[in-house]
Amino acid sequence: MHKKVSQSVPRHLSHSARVSLLAVSCFVLASGTAMPSLKRIVFAEDYQAQITALTAENDANRAVLGDLEAQATSYADAITKMQQQIDALQASLNANMDLQASLQKQIAEAQAEIDRQRGILAEDIKAMYVDGTPSSLEMLASSDNFSDYVDKQEYRSRIQSKLQDTLKRIAELEAQLQTEKAKVEVLIRDMQIQQSQLSAERTKQWELLNLNESKQAEYDAMIKANNSKVAELRAAQAAANRRLSGGTASGVTAGDPGHGGYPAYLANASQDSLVDPWGMYNRECVSYTAWKVFQTYGYMPYWGGVGNANQWPGNAARAGIPTGSTPKVGSVAVWNVGYYGHVMWVEAVNADGSIWISQYNYDFNGHYSEMLVSAGMASNLTYIYFN
Repeated sequence: MHKKVSQSVPRHLSHSARVSLLAVSCFVLASGTAMPSLKRIVFAEDYQAQITALTAENDANRAVLGDLEAQATSYADAITKMQQQIDALQASLNANMDLQASLQKQIAEAQAEIDRQRGILAEDIKAMYVDGTPSSLEMLASSDNFSDYVDKQEYRSRIQSKLQDTLKRIAELEAQLQTEKAKVEVLIRDMQIQQSQLSAERTKQWELLNLNESKQAEYDAMIKANNSKVAELRAAQAAANRRLSGGTASGVTAGDPGHGGYPAYLANASQDSLVDPWGMYNRECVSYTAWKVFQTYGYMPYWGGVGNANQWPGNAARAGIPTGSTPKVGSVAVWNVGYYGHVMWVEAVNADGSIWISQYNYDFNGHYSEMLVSAGMASNLTYIYFN
């Protein structure tokens, strides 16, 4: 019987401290080892130097990739802004071209009116001086009196003056329309030049964006290649460890029952110095929980490389292992906290919904511990059922 405590966490750690500790408590390697005591131990450090170098290279690649992505965003924003300017210029250009056409039409109409008025004036003059229009003496003779004669002369003069005024007004209107048309034509040419310049700059930005995306693809490929190399290194380490144990984890001997039976060679070595048969660093929550699954059910899938605590539910689903939200004795509880998450072994389920769990590395010290998890928290965990 495990001794229960009245609280679910150690007294000396704050909640924020526990969360920060958990963020790094479940880091794993993608390699496995079985560890008979009389055979050579395959240490994590045997491969870690290469893995560390590749990881550092990937960190640098990701930094460059991040810069490239920021540049790509800048290029895309510039292209969008230029396109908006080009569209606005095109709209204004269309409006001014419509105005130009309208002015041209008005000029043509004014010219036609000038021609018409000139024709009227010419006909009037012709009627007066060519087609037998009475002379001044004849008009005087035909007038009833001198006043009538004067009226006829004034009428003729007014008609001619009115025609001349009309011609002048229409000519002035035509000149004004021509001036406005010239201004619009200059504006249209300026807009076309601006539009051409913006289109050229937009093309340049597109070229830069395409080059940027090509570089992004190169760095992404390098990152993926390095990830593959890391996976190969971890797999090689796992294969070496399995060869030492005869190809299985069956050679692993249970350790102190008071500490969950976690194998002594893993429990007594420095934290993260060994890799267990399932690809996990020793004295981490994932390594301990993997051991409990193997000890209880006789098997544990090899999840090295994708064995972080928060990856377990996805791994289980792909392996056809059921998951759920109901705690059961002998299930694995997954707490999706921090960057890596945390896994625990369910020892008991209480009537009030709380659960009693065992675990490793809860306090970021690589130690074994047990605690009571409240019903409220237990209801928010994910459970994996290996049985």
